Amino acid sequence: MAIVTINPATGETVKTYDEMSEADVDGRLAAAATAHASYRLTSFEDRAGWMRRAAGILDDEQEQVAAMMTTEMGKTLRSARQEVAKCAGACRFYADHAASFLADEAADPDAAGVESAYVRYQPLGPVLAIMPWNFPLWQAMRFAAPGLMAGNVGLLKHASNVPQTALFLQDLFARAGFPAGTFQTLLISSGRVEPVLRDDRVVAATLTGSAAAGQSVASIAGRVIKKVVLELGGSDPFIVMPSADVPEAARIGAFARCINNGQSCIAAKRFIVVDEIYDEFARQFTEQMAAKVVGDPMDRETDVGPLASEKQRDRIEKQVADAVAKGAKVLWGAAAPDSPGFYYPPTVLAGITPDMRVHTEEVFGPVATLYRVSDIEEALDVANGSQFGLGANAWTSDQKEKDRFIRDLAAGVIFINGNVTSYPQLPFGGVKHSGYGRELSAHGIREFCNIKTVWIGAPQPARTPGATE
Repeated sequence: MAIVTINPATGETVKTYDEMSEADVDGRLAAAATAHASYRLTSFEDRAGWMRRAAGILDDEQEQVAAMMTTEMGKTLRSARQEVAKCAGACRFYADHAASFLADEAADPDAAGVESAYVRYQPLGPVLAIMPWNFPLWQAMRFAAPGLMAGNVGLLKHASNVPQTALFLQDLFARAGFPAGTFQTLLISSGRVEPVLRDDRVVAATLTGSAAAGQSVASIAGRVIKKVVLELGGSDPFIVMPSADVPEAARIGAFARCINNGQSCIAAKRFIVVDEIYDEFARQFTEQMAAKVVGDPMDRETDVGPLASEKQRDRIEKQVADAVAKGAKVLWGAAAPDSPGFYYPPTVLAGITPDMRVHTEEVFGPVATLYRVSDIEEALDVANGSQFGLGANAWTSDQKEKDRFIRDLAAGVIFINGNVTSYPQLPFGGVKHSGYGRELSAHGIREFCNIKTVWIGAPQPARTPGATE
């Protein structure tokens, strides 16, 4: 099976790669195991030096790397540049903080009744990272920067439509000075992941992708008793209360729904608005969506580029058609242009009912669904009435409402009066079908560590030979 870069803006094939042979894959697994035996003993200072060099390369080559990502999956060049800069920042963050995040944690020796007791964080070994195409650099870096700084080594199985980005990451860490075998890319199809995950040389895995992919990986890992972290889909609620700044909520809401051409797990997707302000919000939000410029992702004026693939665009078309056939009202969009590339316009649907696919499925494109609710109780019911629980937005100036949303929204990430995003400084992950485990922050770097308890008893008095005779 060929692994191919297809430019989503034109539909043209840019570059084709052959899959790695079984022998090639086995060689990389062997190299990872060999590398970890010595890499785990390197100092935080050495790892930090290499990681900072990786950040410098990203800074120096930002324009080329951004253009590569735009060509591979269609994100706007402007957002691609931001993604490269964010990755460089994550490299520096973990270079600066890994040693303190993983420092020994002292326990109370008196309580343990010993001379000394503490917790030590140690790397696990080769970790398989199964990554998606939507943020091809950032998603992989969320694992790579903390993983390498912890002393683990990485094996990257990237999405098959972003092979250039996958190979760039391998080259990036090699050029930065990381030892050979520390971070390697596997150019293989999804159907060949299972034997790699089962291989004894792989000790753990992390996956960002669909719920179905998460179920598959978790099932395999469970059978062979391996740790996994799963960041899966999201159908994030965006709740607007009467006390909210409606113009700002509408502006940020449209930005959130169209970020990365609508292809983000944490993008706001379900807009839940209290009746009192529903009409005004719907009007302003639709105006904001309609104003988005759809076009060539290389153009600096473009807000929304193409979807990543023809398959992705076709899925969105079917989801929207299903909603319209079942009575949804189109406030804007809902018709793909008759032109080259995999474009789909910003779309706003109202009158959503539970039997529509857009109500139960994640819509991975610039399609917003509007819900009218009577009060905060109904807003929470609608927001939590999803199988997903990744991110959530709530817009209100009322402190009691803020407290209620923080307490009762079923999500791993809650943003009040702002757009959900990820930061190296904060843990990231979901609940329910959005997965388990956390990336980023101190929590993320510890996910693939052996949290080892160390207990050291008091020295015993020396015994004199023959003293009891």
